[in-house]
Amino acid sequence: MIAEISERQKEIITVSLELIAKKGIQGLTIKNLAKKIGFTEAAVYRHYENKIQILIAILDYFREGTNRFFVNEMKSEENAIQKIEYLFLNHFKTFSETPSLVSVVFSEEIFRNETVLIEKVAEIMKKNTQILLSIIESGQKKSEIRSDINSRNLAIIIMGSLRMFVKQWQMSDYSFSLTERGTEYIKSVIKLIKN
Repeated sequence: MIAEISERQKEIITVSLELIAKKGIQGLTIKNLAKKIGFTEAAVYRHYENKIQILIAILDYFREGTNRFFVNEMKSEENAIQKIEYLFLNHFKTFSETPSLVSVVFSEEIFRNETVLIEKVAEIMKKNTQILLSIIESGQKKSEIRSDINSRNLAIIIMGSLRMFVKQWQMSDYSFSLTERGTEYIKSVIKLIKN
């Protein structure tokens, strides 16, 4: 669980995401950030030591959001297929509301020289995959999800296809509705995994 963040830190995260949306991760600098918010660079440094710390805060923000709905789905009474469908829809909704999150969450290549960022992304992926795996295994035991494919392989197929679909949306410059086309896409994934 991350520590509670201040209103100013939330503002810095929000404006950082806006800068990333317009200029990419390279456009996120303390100078650009301070200028956009309308205060000094020193004021930004009082909250975050550097750009890396801001990116960590953004990843923590995303992790907290995804953890909430992954944990909620684990507790729900829905069947495994409904849980997976809901998880996809929540990701599509989150990314639709804040498209620049895609640039940060799926940026391992850009982060390759920043071990702390790679570790943070790996931590998010590992946690989400573990929860998805648990949902799949539960669904396989109840004969809701096909069991002729190993649960770990199904988790990779599901997570990988989610990632590819969101990346296509990003690469198309968000030219289609992620939630609308995503709903149709989820139905195809469900057909592949349903028993």
